[in-house]
Amino acid sequence: MNTIEKVVWTNTARNQLNTIYNYYKEKSIQGANNIKNDILASTKSIHFGEQYQKDEIDPEYRRIIVREYKILYREENGVVYIARIFSTKRDSVKQF
Repeated sequence: MNTIEKVVWTNTARNQLNTIYNYYKEKSIQGANNIKNDILASTKSIHFGEQYQKDEIDPEYRRIIVREYKILYREENGVVYIARIFSTKRDSVKQF
């Protein structure tokens, strides 16, 4: 079990977070900030790579569920890579 040294966001995950933020920003800036902050806080709470369950669809990743969003990550040598974020309300298989 590796202790996490840092969290790195892939460009894909960063873009997906921005898309989520922009979607909610049209309805409420405060709501958009709350969702973004909840997602960011959840990734900062990763203290070791195997902290969360393996994803049932893509088991090479672990998952964090925040509100209606699934955050997929993997750990390599003490670095967590946030790979993707997507809504659990949509058909997740089609998003890969």
